[in-house]
Amino acid sequence: MRRPVAAILDIDGTLVDSNYHHAIAWYRAFCAHDVPLPMWRIHRHIGMGGDQLVAALCGDDVERHRGDDIRGTEKERYTELIGEVRPLEGARGLIEDLKRDGRRVVLASSAKPEEVDHYLDLLDARELADAWTTSGDVERTKPEPDLINAALERLDGAPAMMVGDSTWDCAAARKAGVETLAVLTGGFSAQELFDAGAICVFGSISELRERLPATALG
Repeated sequence: MRRPVAAILDIDGTLVDSNYHHAIAWYRAFCAHDVPLPMWRIHRHIGMGGDQLVAALCGDDVERHRGDDIRGTEKERYTELIGEVRPLEGARGLIEDLKRDGRRVVLASSAKPEEVDHYLDLLDARELADAWTTSGDVERTKPEPDLINAALERLDGAPAMMVGDSTWDCAAARKAGVETLAVLTGGFSAQELFDAGAICVFGSISELRERLPATALG
């Protein structure tokens, strides 16, 4: 495998501990629009872009008639919770490690622009990361490859490797021809991540940092 010169890092669930907050926000949004769903089903879709999540969980009819309203409510509910989100241990340190090794770093998020702004401040990463993406940069979010392709464009097409936490990260990266190192911090099992395309799975960002020299990003 060629040695990549850049890292594409997911944010939600990978660098910040937000997946379960998103699950709660979506749960409350669906309930508010009389579409009650069990929390575990919602969690299995966290990491998928909001533009696709409603149809994936409830079908095209609900998406057609109530999709935008549900997304609007989810945004309000998540805004109420985002202040509780914290960086995962070692998250900023990972970016520092990569930069110290001469790697370019793009934060490839499908989150809303205002959420990414919050995370950049939370991680104190504005001056550290080379670039970042948001859902506003593309028409289709994960598991479609558009966000990964947008990140690659910011790297002028340079080879890169993805770091993510969800099956949707792995699927999007694979469609874009990018390999993924995955972490368990999003709540998906190692086997699920391998099945989705991850080439290696770590228990945490801290473990990834410890073993970074043995990976293609080392």
